Amino acid sequence: MPDVTGLEQHRVELTAYCYRMLGSPFEAEDAVQETLVRAWRSLDRYDEDRASLRTWMYSIATNVCLDMLRSAQRRARAMDLGPSARPGPDLGPPLPESAWVQPIPDSRAVSEDGDPAEVTARRETIRLAFVAALQHLPPRQRAVLILRDVLCWKADEVARLLDSSVASVTSALQRARTTLRTVPVAAAEPYRAMDQEQRLLLERYCAAFERYDVETLVSLLHEDATMSMPPFLWWLRGREEIRGMLLAAGRRCEGARLVPTVANGSPAFGQYLPTGPYGRHEPFALVVLTLSGGLVAEVTTFLNAERLFPVFGLPSGEEATALFRNWFPGDR
Repeated sequence: MPDVTGLEQHRVELTAYCYRMLGSPFEAEDAVQETLVRAWRSLDRYDEDRASLRTWMYSIATNVCLDMLRSAQRRARAMDLGPSARPGPDLGPPLPESAWVQPIPDSRAVSEDGDPAEVTARRETIRLAFVAALQHLPPRQRAVLILRDVLCWKADEVARLLDSSVASVTSALQRARTTLRTVPVAAAEPYRAMDQEQRLLLERYCAAFERYDVETLVSLLHEDATMSMPPFLWWLRGREEIRGMLLAAGRRCEGARLVPTVANGSPAFGQYLPTGPYGRHEPFALVVLTLSGGLVAEVTTFLNAERLFPVFGLPSGEEATALFRNWFPGDR
C-alpha cells in the first residue's frame, strides 16, 4: 500500500501538469494539494492491478482541474487580448489576476531527474507562450493534448483516464492540434543550459537596466520585440516603440536592482526599486525574458510582486536592501 512519501514523489510532475491546465502557480498548487488529499483519503480503494499509482494520481488531478475550470475564464497574455498600444502614460485599467497566465519557478514544475533531453522538453512545455496557447483549448481537449503530446501517453491510456473511448480521444486531439495551429506563438530559441553567450547578454541587459541606459537596452532587443506589463492590457511591439516608452517613462527605474531567478524555462529577475535614502529597495515586479537569436525577444513584467516573490523565493525588501549593500557598496 503506498504511503504519503509514495504520493509526494509525484508532486513536481503533477504541479507541472496542473499548471499547464490552469495557467497559474497558485491554482496549480491548490489543485495538487487537493489531489494529494483525495488520493490519501482513497488509498484503501486504490487497486494497483487496474492502474499504476502515477496514472491513478493523474486521473485524480485531471478531475480536480476540470472541476476548477468549469466556471473559470480563460487566462491569457496581453497579446491575446488586443492590439499593441502606442508609447504613452495611459496603461488602461488593470485586470484581475485571474485574467492572466502567471509565471512559475522551474524548481516547482521541472524535475531534474531523467534524460537531459526529457528535462529540456519539460522546460519547453511550461514556456509562457505555450501555456497561454493551451488556454485557448476547452478543458478536456487541453487535458488530452497535454497527456498525449506533452507527456506522450498512449491513446488507450488517456481514454481510460478520462473514462472515454480511443476514438473520442483521437478526435479531441485532432481538434486541439488544429486550434493550436491558429494561435500565434512568439518565436523563442529552444531551451538550452545557460552558455557564455546567454550569460553575457543577460549581464549586459542587467547592467543597462540598473543604469537605465535606454540606448544599450534597446540595442539588446529584437527589432520586433514585445513588452507587456500584467495586469494591464497595454503592450508594445517593436524596438522603436519600446525605446519611445522607456524614454517617456523618465528615470523612475534608475537605480533599480535585479535578482536573478528562472521562470517557465526562461531567465527572470526580481526587480527592486529604490524607495529612499540609505540604499533601501522594495520589491516591484518579476521580469521574465524570452531570448532568441542572441537578443531579447520578449519582456514580460509581472507587477504582482507581493504574490510572486514568495513563490520564487526572492528576498523581501529588507533582505534585498542588505544584500544590495554588499553587492553595491556605493548604495550606502
